[in-house]
Parts: sequence; structure tokens; C-alpha cells
Amino acid sequence: MKYFLISLFILLLPLCAKESDFSIIIKKPFNEALLDITEDYDRGISAVGFTKKYKQTQTPNAGVYTNAFDYLESVSNAHGSQMQLIKVDKYANITLSKSTKLSRFNEAIAVVKTPANGYFIGGYTLDGDLLIVKLASNGSVIFNKTFGTKNYDRMNNLILLSDGGVLAVGSSITSRDKHDSLFETGLGLNDIYLTRFSKDGQKLWSKKYGTGYDDRGIDAVEASDGSIIVVSTTSYANNKDITLMRTTQNGDKIWLKHYKTGLFVTPYKIIRLKDNNFLLSLSQRNEIGKDQIRLIKFDLQRNILINKEVQTTYSSGLYDIKEFSDGNIIGVGYVRDIYDTDGLAMLLDTQLEMLNQEHYGDDNFDTFNAAKILNNSQIAIAGLNTDKASQESNMWIIKLNNDLSIAQKSTKTTNFYDRLIKLFKHEIDTNKLTIKKNLTINFIENSLYFKVGQYRLTPKQKEFLTTFSNKLIPFLKANKEYIKTLEINGHTSSEWKDANFTNRYLKNEKLSMNRSYSTISYIFRKQNRQTQSWLIEILRGSGFSYSKKVTLNDQEDREKSRRVSFKIIIR
Repeated sequence: MKYFLISLFILLLPLCAKESDFSIIIKKPFNEALLDITEDYDRGISAVGFTKKYKQTQTPNAGVYTNAFDYLESVSNAHGSQMQLIKVDKYANITLSKSTKLSRFNEAIAVVKTPANGYFIGGYTLDGDLLIVKLASNGSVIFNKTFGTKNYDRMNNLILLSDGGVLAVGSSITSRDKHDSLFETGLGLNDIYLTRFSKDGQKLWSKKYGTGYDDRGIDAVEASDGSIIVVSTTSYANNKDITLMRTTQNGDKIWLKHYKTGLFVTPYKIIRLKDNNFLLSLSQRNEIGKDQIRLIKFDLQRNILINKEVQTTYSSGLYDIKEFSDGNIIGVGYVRDIYDTDGLAMLLDTQLEMLNQEHYGDDNFDTFNAAKILNNSQIAIAGLNTDKASQESNMWIIKLNNDLSIAQKSTKTTNFYDRLIKLFKHEIDTNKLTIKKNLTINFIENSLYFKVGQYRLTPKQKEFLTTFSNKLIPFLKANKEYIKTLEINGHTSSEWKDANFTNRYLKNEKLSMNRSYSTISYIFRKQNRQTQSWLIEILRGSGFSYSKKVTLNDQEDREKSRRVSFKIIIR
């Protein structure tokens, strides 16, 4: 097993593991997990799940309760299971951790984005109602709605539809009340339960479906024609099968097919592929009790296009699958051996042949619950991690590259680049300087280059360096905890009259160092003593001779080569 974990403990608990790995474990008291994940419009990551909080000490002057349910009601808006939203930026910093304290114990199971960068979150209360919550981008509640039947209901997923609304997929215990408008003769113990909402949160319809057995809606996907494909489990005796159903956009059943396999089969996820066919992920238990991954590709008319069993050494399943732009598939879930359970990431080609798999986790119980392919083709994953020898699970966010290696946290370089571009906007717009993404700054105006063989600063150079350093030095000092080095490098062109190769290089090397020194000394002398003391720690001067000469169309531009450049190195 691989161990790539960064533990980011809330409440000032210690940080451990490789600092460069994009893996965040969020620890709070009691069990918690993240069950779904999405990408924000600012390229951050948001994940939802549940966290739990219990009253551990008696509050002074608190009321005395003789009924346990009265006590639970009194604390249910602050304790017990609650929806949890976590936002993470590209540096793996948690920017928001918010528990949505609704009136009853509840858990979130799915999140989808709204056009305003907010969220629809789906979940359920632990006493059997379904929830849909709309949040603003800062996590504040815009509205929350409880819905369902008079019986015990459970949501398994919330999917985004093409009209901006959402479809809640779940199950409901069968009603035998003929006055219940959802009642349909022949339904079994549990039924598939679908509810469609508009983008404004208005409930459009709720309907039940199923066989005469125990049916539970697992997932759904919208077809290109607006109809809906639903996958569910169907259980009876010692069997567990799958049922596929297609409905209209208004929820009217087009067809429903129960597939009797004689095996113990568990469906997890269905997606629409870019070719408008569908891919279903499920696990199938073999004769020795080991779960194996099965992937089924089919079309809108239920024709099976590919039926693939993915052989793995250990029991495994893919809870979530997504399609890359090239048609390859990423799947995440679990792999279980005789010792522990780890998060599983698997890459498959367009024919569902496995290309690669990786396991991530600790010596206990860890799983990947959901994945989101990001704009840069990396994969954000939500899951749960359990510490070694612990009985309580933690929230887990990890980012992988598309080859399934663990991604590294973004450095502060990109952030500094954007801020430098803003800081020197005038100088850039007037063609005084350029800034590269590696934080190298080059002067490009003709008056700022050095004349042949010269290193002393001209009045024009001094004037510009004053303006330049008055912006740069305060900026660096304000961010000094991130600054490792400020390099000021001198450069020359390659010519030196009447000099052989050795002397030409050495003379230019000395000249480039003199240009660096002239610039450093001018800037340094203009600072106060406190700033000088700090600059001593970060300033580095060097001469590059003509090793980094400027070229244009493969020809040396001698004038532009006679320069100094600045480079900021981040810790």
C-alpha cells in the first residue's frame, strides 16, 4: 500500500507527512467523512459530507430532561450529525469549513454547482426525511427544504440536470395507504424514489417505481434527449441484483428491467459518455466471496456494448467513475485485503481495459468515495481516512495526476506572478519590463540597457531603478515569510574586441558581475537600516557573462543582452 497523507488537523493539531503532497486529512472528534466533491469556478475544490458533534459536558443551569427525545430535540441544531462543506484552494489550504446546522440530525451525500458559484447539496435527516439545501459561494444557506413521504426515505444521490435543476435519487419504504398519491400496486418493501426540482428549488414532481421486491434507487443520469436513466438495487431472498429504468423528463416510466444474475451484485455509479452511451460501475461477488469490478457500457435502447469484468487480486469496487476528454475512464473506490482497506484509483482505456491502478491509505480503513476531473485533467477525490488503531474516521481530500500519481500542492509562485503583474501593470503596459511566470523580471526599454563595456548606472537607469525598487522591495518585505532569495543577475553580449575565447569570457564575466554589483549597491543604499538588515538575508548577486544572451531569430541581440535581470525565489 502507498502512504501519501498530509494530516491537516483542525484545532491546532499537528501537521505531518510530505508537505508537497496534495492530501488533506481533516480531523474532528467523532466520525466524519466526505462523500462528494466538485470544482469551484475559481479552480478551488469543494467537498461535502457529514461531521458529528456531541454534548460532552452538562451546561450549567441546563434544563433537566426526563425524556431522551426531548433532550435530543433541544440539542439537534448544534449537535449530532450535520452537513459539512469544505473548500480547499490550489495550495491545499482550507478556505472554508462550515457545518450547516439544520433543525435535525442530517447528513450530506452529494453536491452540484450552481451558475452563481454556489451549491445544491442533497442529503437526508436521520429520522427519514430527504433534504435539499441551496448554499451561496460562502456556504451561507439560501434555502433548505425537507421533502419525502410519510414513511422512511433515504437519498443516495443528487444529479444536475441540463435545465439547471436537480434530481434527487433514493428510496422510500412502500406505502400501503391507498390514499397516498404515490401508491402503486405491486411495489415491494422499498421503492425507487425520484424527486425533480427546478433551478429555483421548486419541487416539480415526486414518483415511486420498482418491482415486487426490495428496490433502492442508487444513481441516475440524464440522456441527451432529456429522458432519465436510473440504476437501482433489487434484493430478495439471498440475491442482490440490479434494475435499470428509463423515464421521461416528467418522470413517466418508459421501461423498467430487472436483471436477474444469480450473483450478489451492487451498482454504484452510472454516467453518460461523450458518445451519448452510458457506463455503469458495479461490483460482483464471486464464488469465494471476493468483490470484483464490473463495467457495463450500453445504449439508450438497453443494448450492451461492452460488458467487462476487471480482475483484481483483492476485493475491490469503484464508487465513482468519470470520463476524460480522450475517452479514458478514471474510477475511484476501495480495495480490501485481509489486513485493511485502502482508497483505490483506477485508469481504464476506451475499451475498459485497465491501464493502471494505485492504492492510497494507512494501516486501517480508508476509501475514496467520489471524484471530479479538474480543468487541468488532475483528479480531486473525496473520501475518508482512519488513523492506525483508531475507530473514528476522518474527512479526506486528495488530488491525483491523470497518471494516478499524487499531485503536488501548487506553489506560491503562481500567486506571486499574478500579484507582480498587477503591481507593475504600468511598467508592463509601457514596455518598460516583462515578468515571466518563474518570477524573472527583465528590463526591456532601450534606455535601461548598458552600453558596450559599461557597468556604471546612467541617470535614466537610476531613475527607473528608484521607481522600480520603491514598488518591489516593500512588496517583498510584506511577504517576507515566503521569500527565499532575490537574485540580481548581470548579463553581457558576447563580443569583446581583440580578445581570444578565454579572455572574452572572463572579461565579460567580470563586466556582468560589475553590472550586478552596481544595481545591488544602488538599490541597497536607498533602503533604511531595518530593510537593509533584511535584504542581507535574501540578496544574491551574480554575473552570467554572455551565457544567457538574448537572441532574435537565432541571432544574438547584443543590445538587449547587455542588461540586469531580477529573479524572486519562493520558499
